[in-house]
Amino acid sequence: MAKKEIRFVGIDDSPYTKGDKSSLLIATFFRGGLALDGVMSCSAAVDGDDATERMAGMILKSKFRRQVQCIFLDGIAVAGFNVVDVQELHRKTGMPVIVVMRRYPDLEGMRRALVKMGQERKFEVIQKAGPITRINSICIQSVGLSPGEAKEFLAIACTRSFLPEPIRVAHLIAAGVVKGESRGRA
Repeated sequence: MAKKEIRFVGIDDSPYTKGDKSSLLIATFFRGGLALDGVMSCSAAVDGDDATERMAGMILKSKFRRQVQCIFLDGIAVAGFNVVDVQELHRKTGMPVIVVMRRYPDLEGMRRALVKMGQERKFEVIQKAGPITRINSICIQSVGLSPGEAKEFLAIACTRSFLPEPIRVAHLIAAGVVKGESRGRA
């Protein structure tokens, strides 16, 4: 059984509009799902290839890096189709990664969009992230931990909604900074 104040990091991207070259990434560092201890930010190119590097760099520069037990991502792509290679993120940081999705993704629609953009290799990155499984009302992909451990971490981190608190708060901060006020579902 994991401790209730285990350290997590959650990452989400800001909203962006057509023509933006980058999107803001916010990382929130939590003890369990209750105490926000830190925030970091960086940017990632819209439809680019730098999300994995940018996230790993941000986490590894954090004063909390030695205490973080799991990385939560709000989806496998940020800034449009800047796909996170979760296997590589796990390898670079040495931390388990849980990709959280509100609903089962339209994988065929994603594949078609990536082919149309000439970036079909990104679909292979999505596939190698592992099987998509449903836990309660969300879907996840996970790397570096067992399904039981993933479920245990989610039980600790989901204190205010069905989303892990580190992701929910990262979403609110990113939207508030970029749009002036957070809107939509966190």
